[in-house]
Amino acid sequence: MSKLEELIQRFCLNGVPFVPIGDCIKKIDNMKWNSNQDKEYQYIDLTSVDRESHKITGTQSINAESAPSRAQQIVQSGDILLGATRPMLRRYCLISEEYDGQICSTGFCVIRANTSKVMQKWLYHQISSNAFFSYVEKYQKGASYPAISDTDVKNFCIPLPPLPVQREIVRILDNFTELTAELTAELTARQKQYKYYSKLVIGNQARVVMTRIGDLGSWVSGGTPSTTKREFWDGGSIPWVTSKDMSRTVLSSTQDCITEIAIKNSPAKIIPKGSVAVVVRSGILRHTLPIAYIPFQTAVNQDIRALIPKKDVLSRYVAFALCAYHDELLNKTKKQGGTVESIEVPRFLDFQIPLPPIREQEKVISILDRFDALCSDLSSGLPAEIEARRKQYEYYRDKLLTFEELGA
Repeated sequence: MSKLEELIQRFCLNGVPFVPIGDCIKKIDNMKWNSNQDKEYQYIDLTSVDRESHKITGTQSINAESAPSRAQQIVQSGDILLGATRPMLRRYCLISEEYDGQICSTGFCVIRANTSKVMQKWLYHQISSNAFFSYVEKYQKGASYPAISDTDVKNFCIPLPPLPVQREIVRILDNFTELTAELTAELTARQKQYKYYSKLVIGNQARVVMTRIGDLGSWVSGGTPSTTKREFWDGGSIPWVTSKDMSRTVLSSTQDCITEIAIKNSPAKIIPKGSVAVVVRSGILRHTLPIAYIPFQTAVNQDIRALIPKKDVLSRYVAFALCAYHDELLNKTKKQGGTVESIEVPRFLDFQIPLPPIREQEKVISILDRFDALCSDLSSGLPAEIEARRKQYEYYRDKLLTFEELGA
């Protein structure tokens, strides 16, 4: 008999109580900016939290003068942040020591465990579960920007076994997440090597001509069909790309689709297959410039620019080249100031990249496709192993967090 089985027989033989999250957490404090005029803080907004790794990947330094209106909540090490705006994006994380005492957006629900009743990690694994997100999907409100209230999050009931049982289950689940983190760190190192090698391959081709990005073809934008007109959305079959879809360098699908009626009666327009999309307005531009090749016909929203390449320019080559020059593009074309991070489009279009003859472009694509697969193909290599570990974790998480309710 395993240690967990022994603990469950000892403490949970007849089930466990189910309690609302709100009954086992502490109140958090809001920032009083008038009393902290001279201090600098790290600001965590919704785009600071990576949806894949569930880690904070970038913050902004703020003070009383520069703080956005949503910079209000003081976080502590061990707090859980859950993105309450568009919550089905599953943007959540655990606050590490590095961000203890810093500030987060009111777009997060902050969950702080009362550790006399519940472990921080117990709550973390609970809010990552499929059961929790089924509840969120049911209770979120709003069409274009759905959100769930703090009250509804805190009303979600969780099983609350005694602390020894919680500790053992958390230990088992942490073993899965730690292994995934190690594999992810190895993949990140490989991606850095790939970026360096990509730039080397692209820059060393014969008969290269430095060419303005704006001269590679037609750069088009799109728009958002009215969310109040259901005929623009219901039964839609035309993919519609927004920044939330741009987490991979080659898109395979989009979260939303629109209808032919929307194309005819809104700013959205059809873009032929084989385009290259770049995000030009989004908070993620604080640290990342999302670039993706789109192998299917699509539409895009107003925060995206898409390239329809001219003759003798291969869009797959352009996608590789833009990714290779990612850091320079972001540093040289990002607009300074403004409430939302954005790209200075004219400056972006003036940026030059190497453009060899079409046969050399084909050669580059052939070489870099193989390396790209090692870093991003979910069917092989490290990405496949990471995906398998995540699925394994999700299976055991949902299984281990399932209890009979006491007295049911």
